[in-house]
Amino acid sequence: MLDLLKKHPLVALMVPLTIGLLVWGFWPQPVLVEVVKVSRAPLVVTIEEEGRTRVIDRYIISAPMNGITCRQQLNVGDPVLKDQVLLSIAPLKSQILDRRSRAQAQAQIAAAQSALQVAKEQASAAEASATQATNEHKRLQPLLKQSLVSRDRFDNSTTEMQARIAIKRSADFNVEVARYELQAARTVINQSTPEVDDLPGEHIPVRSPVNGQILKVARDCDGPVSTGEPLLEVGDPSALEVEVDLLSADAVKIKPGMKVLFDRWGGDQMLDGVVHLIEPVGVTKVSALGVEEQRVLVISKLTTPAEIWTRLGDGYRVEARFILWQQEKVLQVPESSLFRYKNGWAIFIASEGYAERRIVKTGQRNGLMAQILEGVTEGELVINHPSDNIEDGRSVKLLR
Repeated sequence: MLDLLKKHPLVALMVPLTIGLLVWGFWPQPVLVEVVKVSRAPLVVTIEEEGRTRVIDRYIISAPMNGITCRQQLNVGDPVLKDQVLLSIAPLKSQILDRRSRAQAQAQIAAAQSALQVAKEQASAAEASATQATNEHKRLQPLLKQSLVSRDRFDNSTTEMQARIAIKRSADFNVEVARYELQAARTVINQSTPEVDDLPGEHIPVRSPVNGQILKVARDCDGPVSTGEPLLEVGDPSALEVEVDLLSADAVKIKPGMKVLFDRWGGDQMLDGVVHLIEPVGVTKVSALGVEEQRVLVISKLTTPAEIWTRLGDGYRVEARFILWQQEKVLQVPESSLFRYKNGWAIFIASEGYAERRIVKTGQRNGLMAQILEGVTEGELVINHPSDNIEDGRSVKLLR
């Protein structure tokens, strides 16, 4: 050996150097990992879907009789006042009503009178209910300041008051509609006598039942119209609600009174709302991928003051987020750090240069973050997006 070192010293040095390089090359190297610190922060679980606004109370102005309508001077968006003449209809020469037709017309007048009376009674009941809900809300306000009632009860009374006021407003509108229907029924007899038919230039005015704006113009030129043919749509754009088309599996998780946030409607501020109604009937629709889905309409009321969303109108697009669960200071980790292990969930903790597998118990999730109930403590470093190269006890190097 000494002779070999004397004759070939370079070869003798290369052998241990080569062995050392091979050992170093095949020695397991630390895996470069990205870590996230376990922290406590607010966590919100939501269902997000596109929706659109719609006018709560919209009225289709139809022709009360057969005749010739004049050219309409109103356009979509024009403001109208209650009892304002929207257009007029020149009646056709009608036949004199025989005994049977006149009896039918009188019966329609009687039915319209009864419907008006029913609408008035319903409006009185709605007014009493709204007054009671308002008084209850006012009564709870000082109690809330003294912490004698819970916030949930006060919020429920606020929602109840708003709902009762909306019901009262709809009932008042129904009274106006019934009154105009009675007027239309009386017109059948008043405008069916020979004396009336022979009057030159006779025109029947069609008036607006409410204050609002023109939402739709069905026809804007002269021509014959039939009884019941739609002419205009009138509504109040300042009274809006939002309809959201949800999967039935998501709709069952939502309850009336649940909080809703509306975003991407065109303004800088997010709008607040509450769920008013989940329609009990689903509709089968085909998605863009050709899959049949059961969809359900969820109707929500806007609770943000109207002066903030005054630029919104009928049929505008919004992004709705239904808050299913929310809590402050929730111990959480990214969902991308979780993986399946023994019929449960686990994560890797980076501790002192090595990966340590921890079995954890998860709670709520929102698609990005997951609540951790057991298994880790605040401040520990969790390996995010763990690869197949990471195992329990494997050396790791933190990505800075």
